[in-house]
Amino acid sequence: MRTRLARALAAAVAATLGLGLTSTPAHAVDPAPADPVTNLLAPLLSPTLVDPVIGLLAALPAQYKPYAGPVCASGDPQCIVDVIAEMKQRLTPLAASCSHDAIFSLAYLRVTENVKAAADNGYFADRKWLTQIDAVFAHMYFDTLDAWNSGRPQDVPHAWRLALRATQDRTMSGLGDFMMNMNAHINNDFPRVLAQVGLVDANGKSHKPDHNAYNQRLDSLYHPVFDEETARFDPMFNKLDVGPVDELLVGLIMRGWREMVWRHAEALVNAPAILKPLVEREIEEYAATQAQLIRVVFAANPAQRDAWCATHHG
Repeated sequence: MRTRLARALAAAVAATLGLGLTSTPAHAVDPAPADPVTNLLAPLLSPTLVDPVIGLLAALPAQYKPYAGPVCASGDPQCIVDVIAEMKQRLTPLAASCSHDAIFSLAYLRVTENVKAAADNGYFADRKWLTQIDAVFAHMYFDTLDAWNSGRPQDVPHAWRLALRATQDRTMSGLGDFMMNMNAHINNDFPRVLAQVGLVDANGKSHKPDHNAYNQRLDSLYHPVFDEETARFDPMFNKLDVGPVDELLVGLIMRGWREMVWRHAEALVNAPAILKPLVEREIEEYAATQAQLIRVVFAANPAQRDAWCATHHG
């Protein structure tokens, strides 16, 4: 039942995305100041309004299994510091060459810096678990990029092949590259990371509250990250900047995706061994379907963004 509710939420989010894209875009680099009506509507259009509903979608029981992977086995906070250092190292040549991969590389760096700040400030109930999740998640991304760049597309999941081919071929808007990569990493990778590191602690307590808690941290990142992407890489990145509406859309999309991630992770953990390949296939097909929708909606000529990046990427 809960899985069906999660799917319904995700479907509603996808519909919201499609409807939102018909809105008249505002100017990308210098958006108009918010008017009094927008200021009045902002609290009424906050994506946090759905958080109580998400909170009611309780976690299913899961068996505790200690994490024994090779990445950040200790859960030491230094793991995230090391991840951030590698992200910066990888971003530098991408930004300098105006690679379309720089869009997600920058966004992921800013998210990880935010995760570290949250962990340092005691935002999460289980810092060790969160640190392991962050490190394993990032290394899965690094491994995917390395496989693709090494000419091994057969080792890259379908949604990631679609996303990385789009950045390589320069066929998407900046926002499209962001959404394609975000979809592949969240919808394809994240369930596997959660299943690997674990959904409950040694006492059987679910980690879902910590998973849900980060939704509101993400809300605070959309505007500054989108503004930075606009300033450095694509002057039209913020073309959907229409007051609180864009924040509502992005916040709802991410909440829908992240709720589905948890349900897919539960399916991976709880499925009998004989059924796990079917769950894996469902996860990959779900992410690929989302990618195909994004690819259609955000296809664009790269000439303007490439010319802009050539003089603004620093």
